[in-house]
Amino acid sequence: MRWITVTLMALLVLVQADLWFSRNGVFHVRGLQSQLGDVRRDIDAARGRNEQVQAEVHDLREGLEMVEEKARAELGMVKRDEIYIQVTPQR
Repeated sequence: MRWITVTLMALLVLVQADLWFSRNGVFHVRGLQSQLGDVRRDIDAARGRNEQVQAEVHDLREGLEMVEEKARAELGMVKRDEIYIQVTPQR
């Protein structure tokens, strides 16, 4: 009877050692969870940057009229077949 108890205890120790220290053990899984958290934070930051760049691209694509109007007002730019007349206020 004593040999059975010793054998079962030895098997229990082996199973516990495998659970804690193997490649798929608790320590390894906790390390992977930590890495996963870091990667998720990086992905969230990249998503934020991507959304900002997409908003800028959208503004540039849709806002060309605003850019053109600003160029005309500040730089005096004209299109073909346009006549530009600048009126200066009297002093």
